Amino acid sequence: MKVPQKGGAAVRRYPKNWRWGMLFILPWLLGFLILQAYPLIMSLYYSFTDFSILSDGRWVGLKNYMDLFNKDKYFVKSFILTFKYALMSVPMKLIMALIVAMILNMKLKGINFFRTVYYLPSIMGGSVAISILWRFMFMKDGMVNKILGVIHIPAVNWLGDPDIALVTISLLVVWQFGSSMVLFLAGLKNIPTELYEAASVDGANRWVQFWNVTFPLLTPVVFFNLIMQIIHALQEFTSAFIITNGGPNHGTYLMGVKIYEDAFQNLKMGYASAASWVMFLTILLITLLVFKSSSAWVFYNDGGAD
Repeated sequence: MKVPQKGGAAVRRYPKNWRWGMLFILPWLLGFLILQAYPLIMSLYYSFTDFSILSDGRWVGLKNYMDLFNKDKYFVKSFILTFKYALMSVPMKLIMALIVAMILNMKLKGINFFRTVYYLPSIMGGSVAISILWRFMFMKDGMVNKILGVIHIPAVNWLGDPDIALVTISLLVVWQFGSSMVLFLAGLKNIPTELYEAASVDGANRWVQFWNVTFPLLTPVVFFNLIMQIIHALQEFTSAFIITNGGPNHGTYLMGVKIYEDAFQNLKMGYASAASWVMFLTILLITLLVFKSSSAWVFYNDGGAD
């Protein structure tokens, strides 16, 4: 802060304990600079080189970016598949999270136990072990097809059909709705009960109450969950790599799998960095568009739009 002096000039005086504050944030600051900022800057530099793990890279300019769109037959396909995956998984996950949150918001006996149980998949769902279990469950002779056989439904080739395989790995992400559900539940509890009472007096049924009271006041939470889930979905790697390894016939060859293969199997670090930056800029653009659109559909308790 600035403190006036006798001569009219002002000098900047910092709080006495500012060094302690810097000391406390030093671990985070070092972690950010070493583990995030430095790799980010270096990946941008490497994207303009032919750098690999085994040799130093030479500057190639925009060649990597041009090759991605002009010579790489799998880049555009994986780019489109990643968007398809996001379009399937994000809405399903948010809808499932909202439905479960509304159920868990009811005053039921033992509801705290069920809230804990429904959150558990979010803790375990992204692990390699769960992905392996998911693969065994959806094999031709897996548990899912056996259950379908009991009710006389023909077995489905969950992992052998390119179109169905993409849906299968999407279901694993939908199963991890716990974090979004907790946020929806918190949002539901912040909606004043007086609004529902007033709507009931006016003769509004539950469906009308949902669309005119619940959902409008829940749009800030929907907005946050939408942003986070889009970012997560466009970066998905574990399920596509572990369950199908990008197959069959590259039907689940998401961008995360392609970048991994280019970097660590083909040792084309510069090329993979270029693909990563294309994906980063795409995610940034989509995020900005969602933020821009929020003024038309995100509302707060005071009745004003975002």
